Amino acid sequence: MISKKMEKALNDQVNFELYSAYFYLSMSAHCASIGLKGFSNWFMVQYQEETFHAMKIYQFIIDRGGVVHLQAINEPEQSFASPLEMFTKTLEHEQEVTRRFNELSDLSFVEKDHASRIFLQWFVTEQIEEEANVNEAIDRLKMVGKEKSGLFMLDNEFATRTFVAPTA
Repeated sequence: MISKKMEKALNDQVNFELYSAYFYLSMSAHCASIGLKGFSNWFMVQYQEETFHAMKIYQFIIDRGGVVHLQAINEPEQSFASPLEMFTKTLEHEQEVTRRFNELSDLSFVEKDHASRIFLQWFVTEQIEEEANVNEAIDRLKMVGKEKSGLFMLDNEFATRTFVAPTA
């Protein structure tokens, strides 16, 4: 059985993961509207990942005998000055996600909730990859600068990214 404190914290994280999905869906829509379909795809994959994360936590709450409490999702930002700005905001957002998962992990220690601690380790590890992917995109965007051909090449590359749901 999950403690009420852990249940509430995980429900808050479900909400934040769904907000994250909205955040990336907004960026995907913006990129599509300015003709960057590859960038749109990159952010759509992020949307799919965040939705998967929310549902993974949702199911964990249920499996532990908790109650899922769905909350209102905040409206995300709708327009952006550049792809670099979007990825910079993405990095800041992912750093916040990392902070939140670290706090959840800390709470699992305080609550002596070993099942939650083991469950949350997957997310802590996942965040290393998330931040690294975004940092790589930022580095590449900085390399191309305002060079349209470089942006075109990145757009084509980002179009090939796909979502594959983890099996673990």
